[in-house]
Amino acid sequence: MSIDRHPVLAPTGVHEVGAPLERLVPGVQLRGLLGDEPVTVVAVAWHGDSALTLTYRNAAGRVAEQLVYRDDEPRLIVGQPGRTFSFDGDGELFRLVSEARRIGLAHLFDPMLALSTSTVRPLPHQIQAVYGDMLPRLPLRFLLADDPGAGKTIMAGLYIKELMLRGDLERCLVVAPGSLVEQWQDELAEKFGLSFSILTRELVQASLGGDPFRERPLLIARLDQLSRSEELQARLSESEWDLVVVDEAHRMSAHYFGNELQETKRYRLGKLLGVVTRHLLLMTATPHAGKEQDFQLFLALLDADRFEGRLRDGQHGVDSSDVMRRMIKEKLLTFDGKPLFPERRASTVPYALSAEEADLYEEVTHYVSEEMNRADQVGGKRGNTVGFALTILQRRLASSPEAIYQSLVRRGKRLRQRLDLERSGNVAAPSVEVSAYDDDDLDDLAAGEREELEEAIVDSASAATTIAELEREIRELISLEELARQVRNGGRDVKWQQL
Repeated sequence: MSIDRHPVLAPTGVHEVGAPLERLVPGVQLRGLLGDEPVTVVAVAWHGDSALTLTYRNAAGRVAEQLVYRDDEPRLIVGQPGRTFSFDGDGELFRLVSEARRIGLAHLFDPMLALSTSTVRPLPHQIQAVYGDMLPRLPLRFLLADDPGAGKTIMAGLYIKELMLRGDLERCLVVAPGSLVEQWQDELAEKFGLSFSILTRELVQASLGGDPFRERPLLIARLDQLSRSEELQARLSESEWDLVVVDEAHRMSAHYFGNELQETKRYRLGKLLGVVTRHLLLMTATPHAGKEQDFQLFLALLDADRFEGRLRDGQHGVDSSDVMRRMIKEKLLTFDGKPLFPERRASTVPYALSAEEADLYEEVTHYVSEEMNRADQVGGKRGNTVGFALTILQRRLASSPEAIYQSLVRRGKRLRQRLDLERSGNVAAPSVEVSAYDDDDLDDLAAGEREELEEAIVDSASAATTIAELEREIRELISLEELARQVRNGGRDVKWQQL
């Protein structure tokens, strides 16, 4: 709907500038007679054809007269007679604008608007965390440390959505282990309608100027992808975020060795994230590893001025109640007041392997032990890789006859290919090395990537340094493969039967 800033003059927006005196008739709206003040013509008395006495009424209702001459015409602005509000604007456009305004102010009337605009059914502790513990804190520097299964991802999603609805968030960065980034992306999209991009090499290369942090307002990044890349950290340091959420934040740790503070790459990343964001939310189910000194260093990511430095002599801990929330499973309830999780009753079901399975288990274990000893003698990166491969092989043995059979078949095939290459004088391709990986690093890989890495290592890593040693290992693998085939074809899997 179009409404003129001067409602007395031409609400329809139609007016004539520099109008002739003949246009001044009773009812006409006029501006320029008294500066910018609008008036309405009441009566006109001509004096010849070049002057007239104009009787007018101003906005306050006062009536007055004034002589007007031809020389005054250029400054007169005449509007068409009409109603103060014509209501002839675009009705659909007015409805769109008013609806946008209503949505923008909806949080004033519904303080939990994110609940009604998301496909989640939150529990009491989740509502309390978001609307009771987190939203009132401005800016937010908070550690959400509820037990596993409490739905911390749901709480973070509700918090993100609520800040967006209140106009307090445009740019959000989620940092999580690599194995969880796709889960974060799926849950934020399905439950909250939020479209986050995952930071990948392809995304970096496709971004203009190679800076996805500036171009993507909603982004999910892997923890180690950022902590290990100085180039990405340099770009990150130049960006600004309304909110940064860190999942499994306990991995950003630091330790004191004597009087020396040693910060991990992940910890230094945590310090950087705290600088580039207004709100910082750390999430972990294991905030405290039993070392009060390390826990205080962890809390320093939230408030360096308050928590940084070593504990003083005689000090047994710090008060973190105002920056941290932790609820254990036993305290989580439904809206009916019933425990959210049933009582856990763990029991071990013993079972005895069949004779064939026991033989296979003993033979594979003997093979792994012998190869482990050779790997220890090789040492270095190659020894670590072989040891890792044999550990995976033993885990497959405990899984099922089918799993160990397939692993033995693939390993034998790859080692025979390597033997053919060495016999022909070609240098075999180096096996995958995992010396740079620890348990946390492997967890940072996506499920598919971890499986591919394990397969590549199990299939190719060997401690054999000569053709004769490689031939001996292949003969042993052929024997194990035949034994595993017999167990598999026997159709008896005691572990599965007991389950």
